[in-house]
This record gives sequence, structure tokens and C-alpha cells, in this order.
Amino acid sequence: MGSFSRQEFFHELAEGCLLPTAQQGLEQVWQLLVICLLCRLLWILGLPSYVKHLSTVAGGFYTLNLFFELHMVWVVLLSLLCYLILFLCRHSSNRATFLSITILIYLLMGELHMMDTTTWHKMRGSQMVVAMKAISLAFDLDRGVVTNVPSPVEFMGYIYFVGTVIFGPWISFNSYREAIEGRKLSFSWIWKVCVSWVKSQLCLVISNCVAPYLFPYFIPIYGDKLLRNWLLAYENALSFHFSNYFVGYLSETSTTLAGAGFTEEKDNLKWDMTVAWPLHVEFPRSMVEVATSWNLPMSRWLNTYVFTSARNLGTFPAILVTYTTSALLHGLSFHLGAVLLSLAFITYIEHVLRKRLADILNACILSKKCRPNCTHKNKKALWVYIINVAFSALAVFHLAYLGSLFNSSVDYMDDDDEMAKLSYITLIMQCHSGVANHTIQKWSELSWASHWVTFGCWVLYRIIL
Repeated sequence: MGSFSRQEFFHELAEGCLLPTAQQGLEQVWQLLVICLLCRLLWILGLPSYVKHLSTVAGGFYTLNLFFELHMVWVVLLSLLCYLILFLCRHSSNRATFLSITILIYLLMGELHMMDTTTWHKMRGSQMVVAMKAISLAFDLDRGVVTNVPSPVEFMGYIYFVGTVIFGPWISFNSYREAIEGRKLSFSWIWKVCVSWVKSQLCLVISNCVAPYLFPYFIPIYGDKLLRNWLLAYENALSFHFSNYFVGYLSETSTTLAGAGFTEEKDNLKWDMTVAWPLHVEFPRSMVEVATSWNLPMSRWLNTYVFTSARNLGTFPAILVTYTTSALLHGLSFHLGAVLLSLAFITYIEHVLRKRLADILNACILSKKCRPNCTHKNKKALWVYIINVAFSALAVFHLAYLGSLFNSSVDYMDDDDEMAKLSYITLIMQCHSGVANHTIQKWSELSWASHWVTFGCWVLYRIIL
């Protein structure tokens, strides 16, 4: 990178990254979007429900084959296994427990024994969506939200719903039922699709072409080795963040295009699916807000089906169970597990510390923004804003530290064609590369600062308790 001037860099950036990335983005997913649109058009024709279920199964199968080829059989086996457990336990009130254990065993066996790790990781996103859908359906059956075990074709239609089968997000069984009813086409629907698509491409370009070279090309900041380590950590974190937003907005596009992701109030239909809140992550009030805003559907799933079920263990054990479940669903990745478990401690300690300070100072400094009618006396004092800004800065510090593990694989300065070789799937899967040694090395370079700060916050909390 040092051999390029800033002018040469920006010229090379436009030709070697921006245009190839945008072009390849469309090439990778246009067939998926066309199938989503065809299913949407088919569902408004008033066909029998079983035909609609079969159509989304066919579309889901085609897209799985498009992205994973014959390896899609492992996703199919997981879905068949899920329905088998639901059918065998149809008279039990603990279907969710049996199904969760079965899915966990299957995923661990696949990760460790059934096939090579690289190929297995390519399907991880689809497997995670299948697992989340099946588990949520089992919980809804146990709780009476869904009255009867769906028929095989209805279950498979839900599992292979074409709008979510590749990139997600998780949607509930009732949301799927509403989607195949076939709502009328509208300007607000196509506007939502277009806006989400543009946002996804913008995030892809930022992740691929801007964030990895933020310092010093876009923002000319230089410094000693320690400062460079932190600047690099922030670059890595930002690139990883925008790859997540890219997937989120792309999943919004496919899901909305297929006819799901709306809320209905009386006769007013709002196409308002939101997967992530980037501004709440990049400019966070707290790490609790980051964890919630990172992936809203998954956060809702974890809260509804994991945290709530484990709440009787106590708040902190329930948080640990929730983050452990998230780590297991994402696969056996040391660095990802380390990040998620670190998040469990960071978010809990931040929550209890700010709650305690809010009680002592009688101020609106909780991890989550207070409601307008809260009972705190100090709401808009200058020192209240200063405390909240300090915790926001601390959250950005934690994000840079945790995100330092997710190195960008782009280095077009060494190979002019490297950017053009990157595909959507490569970008999605690059965040899962890494081993224990890499994790320890990266955090050692940053002096384990985030963990020490978290420990200091816990000590402060215990002192003022």
C-alpha cells in the first residue's frame, strides 16, 4: 500500500474494486431475486395453499442448488430430521427441548465428522436459518401459539421459503402463513425492495473497498505502532460490520420481494422489515444496544425462545445460555465463540453498572434509552450527556477490539485482480476464518485492553454496590 500515492490509490480503487464489486454483486444474486419475484406473483393468483407451499419448496430447492450444488443435501437432511422429531413428539409438551438437542447434535456431528470444515461453513447460514425456524415452531407448538403440527408440505414450505433460505433472516411460522396469502402489489412494496437493494450494494462496496483502507488513504491519520494497531483494528471491525449490514439488507430485499416482512394495522399494510440498525451499531449508546441492533430478527429469536426460557436460572446465567446458543448456531469457531462470550460479560457488566449509577445519580444513563415518562430526576443535564457519550465511546472501543479478529481478505495492492475475484459467498464466509492462535495474537497486540476495562467496570460496580 505504501507504494501508492492517494491520487493513484483512488484511481485504482474505482477501476479495481468499485465497479467489479457492484457488477459481481448483481451476478451472484439476480437469479435468487427473480425466483422471489416469481413466487410473489404466483401467490397473488389465488391458487390452493398446497400449490403455494410446493412453489416455495421448489424455489428454495433451486436456490440451494444454485449456491451449494449437491452439498445442499445436508440442509435437506436437517429439515427432514426436524420434521421427523416434530412428528414423533407431536403428543409431547417438550418438543422444543427434544428438537433443540437433536439439531445441536446434528450440527456438531456435521462440523466434526460428516464433511470438511470449509464446505460445511459455506452452508452454515442456511443451516442456521433452518434450525432457528424449526426450533421456533417447536416452541410455538408447546406454547399454543401454533395449534397443530403443520403438514409436511406446509412445514417444508416454511423451512425453504425462498426469500429467507439463503441469506435469512428468521421469520416466524405465522409470518410465513401471512406471506403466502398473497398481498396485492403496491408502490410501497417495490420501493422497500429497491431501497434495501441499494443499501445492500452500498454496504458491500464500503466493506470491500473503503473500510479496509480507511487509514491513511481516506482519513490521513498516522502514528506509532500502538496507534496503528488500533487503527487497523477499527478498519477490520468496520469492514466486518458492513459485510453484516450487506447481508442484512440483502435478506431484507429477498424476503420483501418474496412477499414477507410486513405489518398490518387495520387496512394499512407497511413493508417495514428491518434486519439491522447500522447507526445504532456504529454510534451506539451501549454494547447492549449493539447486541440488539446487530441482527434484529435473531435478537428477537434469542430473546423469545432462549433467554425467556432460561430466565429462571437467573439473569447472568440466562445471558450466558443465550450467547452460548448463538455461538453454537454459528458453528465451532474459536474466535467467534470468544467474541460472543466476551460480549456476554461486557453487556451484563455494562448493564448492571449503568443501572447502579442511574439509581445513585437519579439520571437517565441506563444502557437503553429511558422512556419520556421515566422517574429519573436528571434527564437533560450536561453531565448526563457527558456520561452517556463516555459510555458510547467505550462501546466503540469494545467494537474495535472485538472486531480486530475479523481480518479483511482484500489486498488489491498486491494483486490488481484480487478484488474482482471476491464473490458474495467469499465475503459472507470470510468472517468465519481464524484459529485460536490468531485470536490470542490479535488481542495480545491490543494488550487485552477491552477485557481489562471490562474487569475494571466490574470492580467499580462491586465497590459502589
